[in-house]
Amino acid sequence: MVSPLLNQPGLENIKLIISYDGTEYHGWQRQPGMKTIQETIEEAIQKITQEKINLQAAGRTDAGVHALGQVANFKTGSHLPEAELLKALNALLPPDIRIWSVEKVPPSFHARKSAKTKIYRYRIKISPLISPFDYRYVFHFPYPLDLEAMQIAAGLFVREDDFSAFSSNRFRNPVRKVVRSELRFEKEEIIYTIEANGFLHHMVRTIVGTILMVGRKKIKPDDIGQLFLGKKRTLFSPTVPAKGLCLVEVIY
Repeated sequence: MVSPLLNQPGLENIKLIISYDGTEYHGWQRQPGMKTIQETIEEAIQKITQEKINLQAAGRTDAGVHALGQVANFKTGSHLPEAELLKALNALLPPDIRIWSVEKVPPSFHARKSAKTKIYRYRIKISPLISPFDYRYVFHFPYPLDLEAMQIAAGLFVREDDFSAFSSNRFRNPVRKVVRSELRFEKEEIIYTIEANGFLHHMVRTIVGTILMVGRKKIKPDDIGQLFLGKKRTLFSPTVPAKGLCLVEVIY
């Protein structure tokens, strides 16, 4: 029988570094009747420790979003060696979720609250055809684009500002600080990278959609400032598909 784990003295705080293919999951966060990353990992941990676990993640990725370096932590009284826990978890988890690291950390560590910044990457394939080995992880957009204007537009998102115009929800505190926002091109692929102290719901995917609107010459890079000032979503900031998005790394 799994027993609930209270905030007892002597508990160990365990940090996990996780990769997953989010295609078959309804995002990170546990949801009734839905297959999620959080619940899948929690169930594996509970089988090992026989404790009811509450797994805290650095970022709650949406349905279909992937991760290379998601970070999560949980408290346990099991005192299992790190190597043993790592081996047991990967033996129980499905092959589209892998634990790369298990580390005992100080009690004060919290995967989300302790994070300084998070880095996301979005991939867009602009070739006429897309490989069957890419389609789960890349947004296929085979249309003419002004790539130079898109690079200029990407740089305009480096700021501390109200990002309400680039989110699908309203937030009490919509101000975020973006420290990196850049596009690079590799063969027939656009790779967008963004780093910030936090993200609003659908923020990265909406920023990418806005940059694509610049590339399609629906708006100019100079119009982005006006979108910020408007503080509300418009047709010029569509949300691109989840499958192109990946949480690359969490910085502490």
